[in-house]
Amino acid sequence: MRLGLNQRIAILLHEGIRGLDGKTGLAILRYSQAPIVAVIDRDSTGKSLPELTGIKREVPIVASVAAALEYKPEVLVIGIAPGGGVVPDDYWLEIKDALQAGMSLINGLHTLMANMPELNALLKPGQLIWDVRKEPSNIGIASGMARTLLCRRVLTVGTDMAIGKMSTSLELHWAAKLRGWNSKFLATGQTGVMLEGDGVPLDAVRVDFAAGAVEQMVMRYGKNYDILHIEGQGSLLHPGSTATLPLIRGSQPTQLVLAHRAGQVHIRKHPHVVIPPLRKVIQLYETVASAGGAFASVPVVGIALNTAHLDESAAHEAIAQITVETGLPCTDVVRFDANVLLDAVMKN
Repeated sequence: MRLGLNQRIAILLHEGIRGLDGKTGLAILRYSQAPIVAVIDRDSTGKSLPELTGIKREVPIVASVAAALEYKPEVLVIGIAPGGGVVPDDYWLEIKDALQAGMSLINGLHTLMANMPELNALLKPGQLIWDVRKEPSNIGIASGMARTLLCRRVLTVGTDMAIGKMSTSLELHWAAKLRGWNSKFLATGQTGVMLEGDGVPLDAVRVDFAAGAVEQMVMRYGKNYDILHIEGQGSLLHPGSTATLPLIRGSQPTQLVLAHRAGQVHIRKHPHVVIPPLRKVIQLYETVASAGGAFASVPVVGIALNTAHLDESAAHEAIAQITVETGLPCTDVVRFDANVLLDAVMKN
């Protein structure tokens, strides 16, 4: 299943448009080609989505599922990604209202809903509940086989979570396709899986099999594409992240692109964890990727800088500063495009 181009979508985003947990819904608004007919966020009702987010998409913002029914949505997407992936208590009434109104449900949270009797009782023929965060079947332990592939394998890594790794991979992928290259985006999180229709929701995979799940996906596509853009997850700097290392080991990347938020000095929800100078972060990722020589040397080839909180002049200044600080190409791929970083990928 994926976000269908012939299905009218409503996105449930209470407190997510201007909050910290709305990255799933905002990414779908930015990147999905599906017809999105309503955004549900009681804190932003009636306001302009482009003015609030910079996303050039005119979609009405309404207060509830009941109000969204005016726009005849067929699918409700839960658009938040809170810590732990738990459904907020006040979302349950909205979810039930959507199902009672005949809508299908796409759920990217850790709370699985497809087998809940209370919700299944509300389904009519043709309605579905898609739990995105489910472990793939028939996965094993990684063996490092991805290193035998001839394709480029570009993995995004980050100084923190929710910093732009998926956006960077998508923008690199689309820039590659515009140049006529045989490129594939590999999704590793719930939002990417919704957009792409396949992939591995990595944080739903048991730790022992996480690298194996990534390897299985990379091996499936690596022989048919010249370049794979692998969506990054988590951060080696984050005290609660376990996803980055399995991605490195499973994909055996040929290049890394580091995502960072301009001006951020510590992990967002853990101010006691300071982000080191970017040169040291680059050294960390390159050292871990090569494992002291057990695996191939993997360079960080560029910096994807998130400047969404800055005006354009300040964004250019921040990019120039990071370029000098690291000696690497740097840009904001969403704001300006990914070609500078794609050039760096192709040179290595």
